[in-house]
Amino acid sequence: MIESISERQHSLLVAWLGSFTVVGDYSWPLQDTTVLHVESMDGRKFIVKASRTSHHIRREIAAYARGMDGLEGKVPTLLFSAPEEGLLVTQYLEGTLVAGSPAESSPDVYRQAGAVLARLHRPAGMSRSYMRSLSARTNALIDKARDVLPQSMVSHLIKEVSAVELYPVALVTSHGDYQPRNWLCDAGEVKVIDFGRADLRPWVHDLVRLSHQQFLTAPDLADAFHEGFGQTMSSPEEHAMWRLENLDQAVGTVVWAHGIGDHGFAQQGVEMVERVLAES
Repeated sequence: MIESISERQHSLLVAWLGSFTVVGDYSWPLQDTTVLHVESMDGRKFIVKASRTSHHIRREIAAYARGMDGLEGKVPTLLFSAPEEGLLVTQYLEGTLVAGSPAESSPDVYRQAGAVLARLHRPAGMSRSYMRSLSARTNALIDKARDVLPQSMVSHLIKEVSAVELYPVALVTSHGDYQPRNWLCDAGEVKVIDFGRADLRPWVHDLVRLSHQQFLTAPDLADAFHEGFGQTMSSPEEHAMWRLENLDQAVGTVVWAHGIGDHGFAQQGVEMVERVLAES
């Protein structure tokens, strides 16, 4: 039995898949999540995700429960799940990760990724509490960052969060970690994986990470993405939401990275904070 999978999880996998072998291990040890590429005795390929503590498994199962109609072949199909056991199985999608490959600098890849995101973003109603809750969460993160950020930066962050006007916002079924490390390219076709951070959020949430990474030095990639996505910010509500999401994700990156001892990623978070504050 696989050491990182419990006896109960293993029993469920055998009941679902029969005998299987592990082909690849893509686990996330820092998040206590086992991710395996497995193959059954009859040659079928699957991705198994298992955890005893992480909430990402349940989030991914919930994302599939909300529906992904019209995206067959573009996203993995959920085949089996046991949220109470922290276990799910999806089909294995062929393709090479875009991150770190030549495809990461291809405008066509970003155009396709934008189009897929537009289809993923299904309307999920209005929320009068989302921005208020996010503002409170961001302030809590700033408080946690007091020991790792200069006091002048902390004070500036508090001021910027308080300056954001809080509006009711439209929610969509967001991906939560939309960037090349979660895109596959298969013979020129872009596919999207990993819905462990999916939730109901404003559409701008899924563009923040890209804006601080690939789009920073390659405006042609941003243009291609927005061409496929077909949406840009236009209203005061969207601009306010964009500001708050950037503040939250920047400070959140610093806090999370320091919490797991990833100093390189923490520095990326500091640079995010600096960019966001400079834009004020």
